[in-house]
Amino acid sequence: MNIGLIAHNSKKKLMQNFCVAYRSILSKNQLYATGTTGRLIEEASNLNVHKFLAGHLGGEQQMGALIEQNQMDLIIYLREPLAPQKHDPDVKRIFHLCDTHNIPLATNLATAEMMIRSLDRGELDWREMYK
Repeated sequence: MNIGLIAHNSKKKLMQNFCVAYRSILSKNQLYATGTTGRLIEEASNLNVHKFLAGHLGGEQQMGALIEQNQMDLIIYLREPLAPQKHDPDVKRIFHLCDTHNIPLATNLATAEMMIRSLDRGELDWREMYK
């Protein structure tokens, strides 16, 4: 499965910790991330991550293009909901595309953990048939 990982600056450490905690599950999948987030995940967890540009430099748009082509199976987007983002239209586009293409999207740690555990149990295998 193709998993997209994005984290706003205030959530990058949380994303690193998440990837370390679920390394055994994540390592069985293809990981994609915006540039800085991907680099930090690799440093913390030693996972292989395909890195796009930094989010605010077009990485979210690159991720969005894969979502639009139905090439992503799961997106974990740990965001800072209280702080306005300069690239807010790109953030909203990711949400819109996930909804449009029926791609599971987690925007907080609780949902991310539920989705990654579901993935491990095979409960997201329906994505293979959906493509």
